[in-house]
Amino acid sequence: MTAATATTMLTGLALILAVIPAGMLLANLRQFRSSPPPPADLPPVSVLVPARNEQAAIGQLIDDVLASEGVDFELVILDDASTDETATIVAAAAARDERVRLVTGRTLPPGWCGKQHACFQLAGAARHESLVFLDADVRLTADAVARGVGFLKQTDVGLASGFPRQETPCFLAWLLLPLIHFVLLGFLPLGRSRLSADPALAAGCGQFFITTKSAYERAGGHAAIAASLHDGIMLPRAYRRTGQQTDIFDATDVASCRMYETSREVFNGLAKNATEGIGSPRTILPFTVLLAGGQVLPTVLLLGWLAGLPSAEWSPVSVALVLLAVGLSLLPRLLAVGRFRQSLISSLLQPLAITVFLFIQWYALSRRCLGLQTSWKGRELAPQ
Repeated sequence: MTAATATTMLTGLALILAVIPAGMLLANLRQFRSSPPPPADLPPVSVLVPARNEQAAIGQLIDDVLASEGVDFELVILDDASTDETATIVAAAAARDERVRLVTGRTLPPGWCGKQHACFQLAGAARHESLVFLDADVRLTADAVARGVGFLKQTDVGLASGFPRQETPCFLAWLLLPLIHFVLLGFLPLGRSRLSADPALAAGCGQFFITTKSAYERAGGHAAIAASLHDGIMLPRAYRRTGQQTDIFDATDVASCRMYETSREVFNGLAKNATEGIGSPRTILPFTVLLAGGQVLPTVLLLGWLAGLPSAEWSPVSVALVLLAVGLSLLPRLLAVGRFRQSLISSLLQPLAITVFLFIQWYALSRRCLGLQTSWKGRELAPQ
């Protein structure tokens, strides 16, 4: 085999691997819709929020939920052993508005993740059949709750999930959080997912879940994923294991989330969840091949060609293939710029983002293999 033939084969491989997420995302964008206007006859809702040391965010969330329109609701916030002013802020809101309730969380039992235990308690405290789980750092429009509940009712699934717009206040958030939509829409066959209750096709976002008590209890609720650190994937899988369908929608226009403030928090947060998703022992190798080969390799090859090293290996076919591969590798991110309100410059740095993202996945898996613990919000977390 000549060097030119090898280069052509390598560029062809890069093109094939870039085509997969580009084609999948193009198909999924037509199906990943915003929630439609809600019907007029929505049932009353329990909006449930776990909160641990959320004094910076909880006040705004309370205001947002209390401004909700088109649905009757209660807002139940569980204080999960906060050491800041979270409980004080919620108690003051409850004194002003009877729709707000403060629940004091019980001691975390062995084998439970803090968030799952908090959500399990919240479901037990809820007075209504319809449940909306929100993270404390989510921001909502006035119709967000109603549209989420309306989506659940119209699709008639056991669990629905909205994907909010991700706020990016620091460098790693700006670089990496847009990959949430890229990975979701680039590798999940959404149409097939909606026709099947296969747990392998489950997807969700733990920031914004909508369900009913009966469906929740049938799935085992958060007790079914007690030790999980990644409810966005694991809770939909729990529903699907009991034969219930789940679905997702684009919540960009009704919700936003400011998950992290610093790059260190982004790194640790993504590493915390990694080994229950792409960074698991079962999936990390194929995803490394797909992501590195389709998103990083095209740019590496292009830079090699531009540098002219070695020029004799580049045929016109190789040049055409690598240019096409680079274009396809950037296409999904460029399409997401307007649709999900993401940064154009960040999208052009896709190869760097994927490189850093894969490093975090391998870092998390290495820690798991070594049996090392990490901490989150002051709690030690067992390796998953």
